[in-house]
Amino acid sequence: MSKVKGQGSTKNNRKTAGKRLGVKRYAGQKVSCGEIIVRQVGLTKRAGDGAYFSRNFSIHAARDGVVRFQKKRYPSFSGRNISRTTVIVDPL
Repeated sequence: MSKVKGQGSTKNNRKTAGKRLGVKRYAGQKVSCGEIIVRQVGLTKRAGDGAYFSRNFSIHAARDGVVRFQKKRYPSFSGRNISRTTVIVDPL
């Protein structure tokens, strides 16, 4: 017999709220200056012409226009080319 009760682990602490990440304005939609286009953690998408990054890697529209997504190839640190999506805001 043990004189100290065993410490069990809980199985209940897994319900966390979603972070509401993802694309907020899709291709072909009109955006105004400063509007959020993509909320992301890290660099999953790049900011192209007419768009800029904020401190938390969200992509905002730098001008009024229409959103366009384009696949571009970027060199990685090892020299290999990696395909990334670039967010572009075309002027009206």
